[in-house]
Amino acid sequence: MSRSHEFRDHVSPEGLTLTETVVKINRCAAVVKGGRRFSFSALVTVGDQAGVVGIGFGKAKQVPNAVEKGVKDGRKNLVRVPTIGTTIPHEVIGRFCSTKVVLIPASPGTGVIAGQAVRALLESAGIRDILTKTYGSTNPVNVVKATFDGLAQLRTRKSVERLRGVELQ
Repeated sequence: MSRSHEFRDHVSPEGLTLTETVVKINRCAAVVKGGRRFSFSALVTVGDQAGVVGIGFGKAKQVPNAVEKGVKDGRKNLVRVPTIGTTIPHEVIGRFCSTKVVLIPASPGTGVIAGQAVRALLESAGIRDILTKTYGSTNPVNVVKATFDGLAQLRTRKSVERLRGVELQ
């Protein structure tokens, strides 16, 4: 676990209009006497597209139930992402297992330069201009969790001043 988890700013889902995005659905087959028995897992991002985002992972025998469980899990794991205009305050590296995701602020009009999994999470958070690069494993579950870790590490100038008890120049 990275050190960013101590500072996470958890958010309550009450009063927010959250949108869900299904990032990935995995199918798993168990071979039994009568044939194959399938189960599904769904990776879902939940966000209000204005700085609040969460990720959820749900497993079930049918896809809709897995997605529903993922959304429920995502609503439990909401965090507030600090933004400056339409981008992030500073460059950050998110890590999860062997995946590293570098998030770099971009000037207005750049757009979201990212792969499918990273893009889904960033758009749920309401970030419009950003550059990203993924290193290591490209498994969507690991990529989304690494991106989420990176977003959780973000700090604004005011929050750093408050944490340190000094004024930055």
